Amino acid sequence: MIKEVKTQVNVGVEVDVLWKAFGKDLKDILPKMMPNLVKDADMLEGDGGLDTVYLFNFGPGLKTMTYQKERVTEFDEFAHRIGLEVIEGGHLNHGFSHYKTTFQLTSTGEQETLIDVTISYESQVEEDTIPSNSASSTLIFIKHMENYLMNGAT
Repeated sequence: MIKEVKTQVNVGVEVDVLWKAFGKDLKDILPKMMPNLVKDADMLEGDGGLDTVYLFNFGPGLKTMTYQKERVTEFDEFAHRIGLEVIEGGHLNHGFSHYKTTFQLTSTGEQETLIDVTISYESQVEEDTIPSNSASSTLIFIKHMENYLMNGAT
């Protein structure tokens, strides 16, 4: 049975800048903003939009995973919504049979964006820590992106 965990966070980055980072520049930004965790990233299929497949190779800071392939399963440029589903490696090698993260970006001010995050997952392992660990690691990722973008990165 697929379960969901939801969280949200406000960031001090304008929605269009954040959308470009999520929707167009993800493979280039991740290794720069978290070099200890993401060694490199490649776009294996697509152009960054719907059905694009990314390969993320993890660095020494992530001991439990070496790589993860993700497919863009939702992409709505107008609504600023993107969904990334793990299709190989990563979370699927750690007891998950389904793992998808959806980001909904909403402008809340000139330099502010609300990010609603939905993580849907199915796990063969019943652990109470899975939802909170998934949500907190996603929030850490978002804060890294916010810091990266606020410090003049393009």
